[in-house]
Amino acid sequence: MAQTVLERAGVTDRDLTGSTALVTGSTSGIGRQAALALGSLGADVFVHGRDEAAGRCVVDDLAARGADGTFVRADFANVEAVRELAETVRETTDTLDVLVNNAGGYFRSGATTDLGVEYTFHVNHLSPYLLTAELVDLVPDGGRVVTTASAAHRSGSLDLDTVSSAEGYSAMSAYSRSKLANVLFAFELDRRLDRLGREVTANAVHPGAIPGSNFARFLPGPLPRLVGLLGSLPFVTDVDDGAAALVYLAAAERTADISGRYFDQQTPSTPSSAARNTESQRRLWTESAALLGIDDPLPE
Repeated sequence: MAQTVLERAGVTDRDLTGSTALVTGSTSGIGRQAALALGSLGADVFVHGRDEAAGRCVVDDLAARGADGTFVRADFANVEAVRELAETVRETTDTLDVLVNNAGGYFRSGATTDLGVEYTFHVNHLSPYLLTAELVDLVPDGGRVVTTASAAHRSGSLDLDTVSSAEGYSAMSAYSRSKLANVLFAFELDRRLDRLGREVTANAVHPGAIPGSNFARFLPGPLPRLVGLLGSLPFVTDVDDGAAALVYLAAAERTADISGRYFDQQTPSTPSSAARNTESQRRLWTESAALLGIDDPLPE
């Protein structure tokens, strides 16, 4: 019998009763499975996505596990929608023990959002950055922030002068840049929390190459079908393994004191040299705030 997400994450003995978690991008794929796993451990779970019917299904599945779930719809290409998501969380709970920044995608066509920022960068980086800025004060000591990155960050480069335009758009380059931003963000978040004496962990994770997720729907031509066929290969991660990587960082006892790291699934890994550049981490943090028109979160 295949192992459950909880078994794969090594958290079957964990009790999260009384805690609250928000998993973005949790109406399908690894986010959905991670949300259900955290609910199975007793957490109250905020479910996020754009598809209300799918969100209600996840809430129903949580209820079947004896967990409380709340669906909040928000389009991550819209700044006000992200702020409204944060406000809904704040109105519902005083404490957010787990924040999983999982929402994102690979977008084949170039565009800019209403903010005037390249779409992939906005959705994959700026929105989780803004959401974390809006909610980090609710995360108590012992809380955790997990950001879904990708091994694709290794081919990414950070050129913030290009994120205000979709000219010459390359889907893979944009995706890799956004995933590099995810790792840089997690590292800088950890540094700033530590400087403030906050005992909150912040980590980034590559959940694996997952044909069973909805990632493939963004790919061009016949690639979605070809990616689906990869699911039978032994080196390819399935959805439950990808979800287990998120749950491992969000709930496992052994990761309770690990912060400022990049994980390849459940294994600590060394990210690219670009991701380890502390000046890039600081610059991304301050310029992201400037792009959003907000004060510098967790100022030094």
